[in-house]
This record gives sequence, structure tokens and C-alpha cells, in this order.
Amino acid sequence: MAGRIPQSFIDDLLARVNIVDVLDGRVNKLKRTGKNYSGLCPFHKEKTPSFTANQDKQFYYCFGCGAGGNALSFLMDYERLDFPEAVEELAKMVGMEVPREERSAAQQQRERQVKDIYSLLEKASTFYCEQLKQHPARQPAVGYLQQRGLSGKIAKQFGIGLAPPGWDNLMQHIGTETEQVKLLERAGMLIHNEERNSYYDRFRERIMFPIRDQRGRVIAFGGRVLGDAKPKYLNSPETDTFHKSRELYGLYEARQYNSKLDKLIIVEGYMDVIGLAQYGITCAVATLGTATTAQHLERLFKMVSEVVFCFDGDAAGRKAASRALETTLPVITDGKEARFLFLPEGEDPDSLVRQEGKEAFEQRLRDAIPLSSFFFQILQKDIDLDHLDGRARFSREALPLIDGMQPGLLQQMMRNQVRDLTGLSEQQIEDIQQFSQPVHLAEPAKPAPAPASDYGRELPPPDWQSPPAPAQGGDDPYSDYDSLDNYHLPQHNHRGPEFDTINSSLSPVRKNTGGNHFGSYESRSMSHGWQRRGKWEKRERSHQPPQPSTQLVHRLNEILLHYPALAQIVPALDQFLILDEPGIDLFYATCRYLKDNPGASLSMMLLDWSDDDNRFHWIDTINAITRTPPLEDAASAEQSLKDGLQKLDQKLTQQRIEVLKGKMASRTATREDKLELNSLLLRLKSG
Repeated sequence: MAGRIPQSFIDDLLARVNIVDVLDGRVNKLKRTGKNYSGLCPFHKEKTPSFTANQDKQFYYCFGCGAGGNALSFLMDYERLDFPEAVEELAKMVGMEVPREERSAAQQQRERQVKDIYSLLEKASTFYCEQLKQHPARQPAVGYLQQRGLSGKIAKQFGIGLAPPGWDNLMQHIGTETEQVKLLERAGMLIHNEERNSYYDRFRERIMFPIRDQRGRVIAFGGRVLGDAKPKYLNSPETDTFHKSRELYGLYEARQYNSKLDKLIIVEGYMDVIGLAQYGITCAVATLGTATTAQHLERLFKMVSEVVFCFDGDAAGRKAASRALETTLPVITDGKEARFLFLPEGEDPDSLVRQEGKEAFEQRLRDAIPLSSFFFQILQKDIDLDHLDGRARFSREALPLIDGMQPGLLQQMMRNQVRDLTGLSEQQIEDIQQFSQPVHLAEPAKPAPAPASDYGRELPPPDWQSPPAPAQGGDDPYSDYDSLDNYHLPQHNHRGPEFDTINSSLSPVRKNTGGNHFGSYESRSMSHGWQRRGKWEKRERSHQPPQPSTQLVHRLNEILLHYPALAQIVPALDQFLILDEPGIDLFYATCRYLKDNPGASLSMMLLDWSDDDNRFHWIDTINAITRTPPLEDAASAEQSLKDGLQKLDQKLTQQRIEVLKGKMASRTATREDKLELNSLLLRLKSG
């Protein structure tokens, strides 16, 4: 297998290629409009041009479907090429020969395995669809789908299938050779019984829902049990292709069905997504066993201007909505909108749209509560604003959360609302912000327990009862499902605004969000930026491009990037965010990612960060650092990291001392401040 393509060559190639030459002949009605070029997007059907390209910046973006990138990503999506193939194609256009670097055998093997997993999962999806149409035990599954009001057409569109009764149906279909079995296990489709050293299908007697990435590839499955087994819903485990905290069920389908997607509805489960689509509401997505994360929202707000959260109207639904609000506040920006829809108790989107119809449900969406209204509704609950103590409590709870938002008009208007409700002056609000700690709008969600296994200790395969005989004489009420071939899925053309590659030399292409093209250099979703000891001051958020790191912080970043495993020894990570040290944000973000993803490689981190607006701007810096070989071996690097962390702690102490000295000079220091100052001076002297 050919080696890795050097990053320096890719940079040189992109500098020589004119993106307009790449688009010409591939984008219909491409013409110059001012400084830009516009045309009909090749990635979705449209009549009015929404595809635009900028020759100076060498990028393209579609305002209809959100596809965007540079010449390289365009070729990958349009021609369905892998990364190396796209580089080769571009190089031919400008008469360049692609050099290669040597790659380890382990890297080459992993790339092959990941490609094989994608292929295997697609085969599994096809197998499950065939079982829903043909298997003798299909009637309970078809009956359930029919009972939920789903037609054969919508089942086909979402690729719904059946994992029939039995312990090894999929394994027998894919292959029982050792290599195939191991690949099935790595893809999350088989479970290994270590006591018997045997394997069996993870999904059995379940309705199957394929989970697709933005390029339409099957990356995992969800299964709904047909019998009484537990759990009721079962998702694939985390694998090389599936990371549940990043993926959303139905997002690929929503983008395929809507030429101009301006709104997305976040619902709870697969059936809600499909049930709404059955009634023509094709903009719903569902999280996969997790609460909505900041990463989910950042991804969605790149594509649409409005997100509607859909929750049950009971106490649990309100609590979940409060957590979603708290997650949304640091992410939302001017021009984006979040709303909260609460359904009648006992109803879900699927059942409600069947009762009321499309128009009534869409009216509920239009009447959903705006984020700002819901925010103040929650905080005012159980607080009496007619009294001074109530207004003080309200201010101390509201202002830190508002201060954690992205700067802009929405943030300022919410601050003004606090001022109007409490009668506080602007100076009083600033004083409260300086000393208040952020509060949680809802009790922190307890980690969800691991799903109770519905397998237990492996038992011999039972004697399955014969399925009921199908209706005779053509009176099958589910004949709708016999003609699934008459319906067509959206073509899984593997197109989209993103491109992923195992080639770690890729410097990912930033997607144009139509707004601030640089984003924030603070990691807002991870921390509110409050200091840790006593009443520490609120850290000023920088909105300037990152400055060069100091020698100390640069050295620590270099160690982490060359030896990612060392991130596990970094303690009390959040404390470093308040340091006034250029480069400390990169250090924090790298540590946080590597701690949250033990075993992750640098190439995996770059791939994840390529789709993260808050981290994308660091990729060039990381590439520059890692192009040079490490200055020391792993053992020496570990000691250097520990020494560097000790120096950072000394800087923290010194920085806090300066803050307290300032208070002393201005005669605003409290007794606690004075005691803390004495303690820190003694600590610094003894250290």
C-alpha cells in the first residue's frame, strides 16, 4: 500500500489549484456574481442557485444543504473519491506528481479494517432489509410497524429491517471465517462469549434501524425488541465508525429530503423521527442514547438557523429541557434560534402527529417557547421578584449563565432583561458577574447505567416456535411491505459537507458557516472560565486570533502531541484555563480530548476537530508542531511534562497573588482575601 502523502505537498497543491477550474463542468449554471461564483448545487436538487464559491479564499459553500470545503473536499464528495484518489486527481490537473511517505504496517492494517467495517455494515443493512421482506418470522415486525402507522414506503426510505430470531443469522450470512468473525465483532455486530470461546449476533429478534453518517454510510444500528427481552432499545457499542456523542439519527435523511434545510427538530427516538417523516415533517433527528451535547448543537447550527427541542410535558421532560437549555446557552449565537416544545403528557411526536396531522403539529412547532423566554421562566420559578432577596438571588443565578454565552445582541438583550426585572444598574450587574459562580439550571444528569444485558450467560439456542402462517389468498394486510422494492431510498451518494479520511496527513478544510469564520478561541462548552480558589475573578474571553505560545506552554503542547498518552497524568485540568498564557487553550483542549478519548491517536483527534468550529483553528498549529520529531524519548518527556505542570501551578499562584494585591491596593479586599493572600505568599516562598 502506498505511504502517506506529505502535508507540505497538499498545502502546495491547494495553493496551485484554482477551485473555479475544479467546479467548472461539475456545477451547473456556474457564473460569476460580483467577487463570487454561483450555480446549482450538485449535492442536492434545487432550481434556484444556492451554491457559491470564492476564488480568493478558495472555498465553496451551499446555503441550501450546508455542503462546503475546498477543491479537495469537493472532488471527494462529487466524484466519490477517497482522500488519496482526490489528491491524485487534483495533482493531474496541475501536472504534479504525488510523493509518498512510508507508513507502518499497523497504520495500513487499521485503514483496511475501517474500510472493511463500512462495507460489512452496508451488507448487514441489506441483509436486515431482506429479512423484513422475506423471513418466515417477519409478521410480528411488520405488524408492529403497521400498528405504528408506518408504510412500506417509509420503511424502505429509512432502511428499516429485521434481525430474525436465532443466534447466528448475520454471522452465517456474512461468513464464519476467523477474519470475518473478528471484523464483525470489531464492528459491534457480534458478542464474544469468552467462557465458551464462541460468538453470537448482538441483535436478535429486533426491528433494525441503520444509523448513517452525513455521507450516507451505515456506521451502526439500533434495534427495537419484538418480544419481552431487555433492553427495549439497543444501540451498537462505540466502534471505529460509531461515536454516539457525535452522531444523530435521521440527519442524513433530513438533508436528503430537504433542498433547503432551515430548521431541525430534536426528538427522543427512531420512531419519532420516522413517524414525523411519514406525515411529511422530514426535519427531525434523534440523539443516540445520550442527552444533546454541545458538539451536537454546534454541528446542527452550522446547517440550520433554528433548532426545536421536543420534550414530554411531565416533570422528567421539563428537567431534560433544562439540561438542554444549559447546553445550548454557551453555543447559540446571533442569527441562530432555539425553541422548546412540550407535548401533552403521555404523548410523543409519533403518536401526536398521527392524532393531529401535519398542520397542527407544525403549528405547535411555531408556538414553541423561545430560548430566552424558557430561560427566564425556569429561573423565576419559586423566586419572588417582589422582594429584594428574591431579586438578588435571581441576579446571581442568571448573570453567570448569560455571561457564558457568545458575545452578541442576544446576550446583551438577556442582560437587559435581568436589569429590567431586578431594577439593578449596569454597574451593579457587572459587580455581581465578577463574584458570582455559575449555577446549573437542572440537577446534573447522573450517568446513564449501562443497559441491562438482554443476553446474560449464553444459553444453547432455543427451539424457536414456528411463526404463524401468513394469510392466505392474497389478503395479507401487510402486502404493503411485500413490495418494498417498488420504493426508492435516497441515493447514498456519500456526499456532504464533511469528508473524512484515515490519512493523517490531511489538514481538514474548514466549513463556511456564513458567520464568524474564526469562531471563538475559548472552549466555552467545556468551562465557564471561572477561577478555582476563593472568589476568583472572571477571566476575560479573548476574541483575537491565537497568539504564539510561550516557550513553556509550547513545550507542553509539543510533548502532548508527540506522546498523547501522557495527557492522563495531567491533574485538575480546569484550573489552567484561567492562566493568562498564550497557547494555554490549546493545551487545555488537547488534554480534555485525550482524557475523554483514552487511546486516541493524533490523526483521530485531527479528524474530530476538523468538524469543530471551536477547535478547527488549531489544526495548522498542531501540524506545524508535529512535523518536527520529538526532542526526547517518552520517559524524559513524562518528567518534562511534570516539571512544566509544576511551573504552571506556580504561575497560577503568582497570578492569584497579583489579583489579591490589586484588591488590597483598592481597599476592596475582604478578610478571606487577606488570609488567602498570606497563605499563597507563604506557599510561594516555601515552594
